Amino acid sequence: MDTKTKKTSVLLFPWLAYGHISPFTDLGFQLEKRNFKVYLCSTPANLRSIRKKLGEESSIQLVELHLESLPSLPAEYHTTNGLPPYLMDTLKTAFDRAEPKFSNILQTVKPDLLIYDFMRPWPPEAAVEKEEIFEQEYFIATSSTMTSYMLHVYERPYMKFPFSNIFYHDYESIHGEKLKVKSVENDLVMKSIDRSTKIILIKGFKEMDGKYSDYLSGMSGKKIVQVGPLVQRPKCQDEDCEIIMNWLNKKEPSSTIFVSFGSEYFLSEEDFQEIAQGLLLANVNFIWVVRFPLGENIRLAEKLPSGFLEQVGDRGMVVEGWAPQSKILEHSSTGGFVSHCGWNSVNESMYFGVPIIAMPMHLDQPINAKLVKEIGIGVEVVRDTNGKLEREEIAAVINHVVVEKDGEVVRKKAKELKDNIKMRGEQEIDEMVKELKQICQKKDGLF
Repeated sequence: MDTKTKKTSVLLFPWLAYGHISPFTDLGFQLEKRNFKVYLCSTPANLRSIRKKLGEESSIQLVELHLESLPSLPAEYHTTNGLPPYLMDTLKTAFDRAEPKFSNILQTVKPDLLIYDFMRPWPPEAAVEKEEIFEQEYFIATSSTMTSYMLHVYERPYMKFPFSNIFYHDYESIHGEKLKVKSVENDLVMKSIDRSTKIILIKGFKEMDGKYSDYLSGMSGKKIVQVGPLVQRPKCQDEDCEIIMNWLNKKEPSSTIFVSFGSEYFLSEEDFQEIAQGLLLANVNFIWVVRFPLGENIRLAEKLPSGFLEQVGDRGMVVEGWAPQSKILEHSSTGGFVSHCGWNSVNESMYFGVPIIAMPMHLDQPINAKLVKEIGIGVEVVRDTNGKLEREEIAAVINHVVVEKDGEVVRKKAKELKDNIKMRGEQEIDEMVKELKQICQKKDGLF
């Protein structure tokens, strides 16, 4: 086949967390539409959910990476989705032991390009060892803001971060302190940046956090290529989704909040109760998604405050495990998102013009929440000096963002950002594709 007409093949290799797999999958959709041959590699436990998302029309090929099954980590636990926190290190160990299997996958697939995640340095190293593989690019599924902050604190701990709106509250300082430690995990991120051949791909767009991507480029010495929000049009694929949509259809426009804290964080008992009481106090309808760790026999009715569902009545819906987030955010009845500020959730909220009630929990979420506040599309629920949530504060912020007149500025800004994203279309994606094709064509000696 003529080299100039054959499809460029790309192997996507995300970390085993849904918050990473989802943007990699969405990136795959965009590359597939632009005549790339796309492979996506993960564990069978993760690929089961991806298959449902792909549907029959997609040509993305899924490649199974089989981890070693350990007594405490059976195959269904080869994902961070619902994984009990105490098993996280065990999962990382099993993942590292799969390096030889990944090398075999590279030998079989022989992609022109490997796009990898940050969690381990061995994927790009394995690519370098194969004569057929020359190009590896790092895709960061979190924000430029968080990544630039992390790199700054790690490499320049003696200097203040030059953007004063981005910081950790005192009660969040443990997360910031961890960045300063010369730990194995932090070293992995730095190595991932260094091993990216030409560019760094990152989820986001200039109008949102452009100054942070510029700062990241200056520190890393790499060109930062932003790929946009990567949000797919939502579909209802099961009866549970239809039930939720039918419930939403009966609500007034912008009268309902969606409450969700991601697939990998489990609320403390204290936070759970304060959030429940805050929802009772707020003057809005709500859909609240609650999750519990795999293998723990927790009954929802026992967790909720006594009489909670009776008090709420038809004003609220509590869903256990999963809800069609993007479909809910797109709905005209949705007027706010109580969110942990995971980066995928922030992007979906922006894409659909839904203002954010920011309630960050850990990791990059506090930094993302500060960015949400800085660009004016949300308000953070500030905890007390001991880091505890308070029901009155939760209800007050919800009412401010969704109902009250002085929250109109936030609602207007969210809509303006949505309109801006729609107007830009797929500009970032097209620029990224141009970069990737140039990299692969130079590798093949076409120019």
